[in-house]
Amino acid sequence: MKMLLGEYRHSLVEGKRISLPKKIREKIAGDAVILSKGFESYVAGFDSEQWEKTAEAPLNIPLYDERGRTLRRQFFASAVSSEIDEQGRILLPESLLSAANIKGGEVIVIGAGDHFEIWDPALWQEQSEKVSKEVVSGNR
Repeated sequence: MKMLLGEYRHSLVEGKRISLPKKIREKIAGDAVILSKGFESYVAGFDSEQWEKTAEAPLNIPLYDERGRTLRRQFFASAVSSEIDEQGRILLPESLLSAANIKGGEVIVIGAGDHFEIWDPALWQEQSEKVSKEVVSGNR
């Protein structure tokens, strides 16, 4: 498995484009990524191979199970394919920017193991501090 690691500060170009960090881009198979709304306020990104593997989990929960329907809606309804251009940039749809509360300027891109996440810097700071406190207090 290719591990996506690190934390990177990047600027949105032309309002909706972001250059993927080289260390993340090098691990992505193919010339496109699948972007989807995250479970918190972020944009989740996967290469096609990892998207297929990750998509199996919600699809394995029966449709008659409310949890299965909810996960499918969250995961698939917002998903889009975004081509990686020659300069390593992807286009972030307005719907995903809005869902992640990204208003422009800078973003934080993090490697999250099997996928990457794109965060508004202030929200990432809050999330990072929250996780640090939970780890220190032993709540994880």
